[in-house]
Amino acid sequence: MSQELLEALLAGDAPVFHPNTGQEVASGEEIILSPSASAGLEAPRFCQLCGRRMVVQVRPDGWDARCSRHGEVDSVYLGRR
Repeated sequence: MSQELLEALLAGDAPVFHPNTGQEVASGEEIILSPSASAGLEAPRFCQLCGRRMVVQVRPDGWDARCSRHGEVDSVYLGRR
């Protein structure tokens, strides 16, 4: 399975699609987020590379998310526990 999403997140690449809404970031539209998403407390629901909805599992100690095209990422890799 591809690890492209994990590599992009670890490298700090700017997202093409917003991870909480799936909207294209370059579209210039205002992105309205919930307070918890604005604070960075929610798991990403959309792949930041392709905008596809991801399969997300929220656990007591973090989360993991999987894009069918770009692979899986776990909050442990990002230091978000």
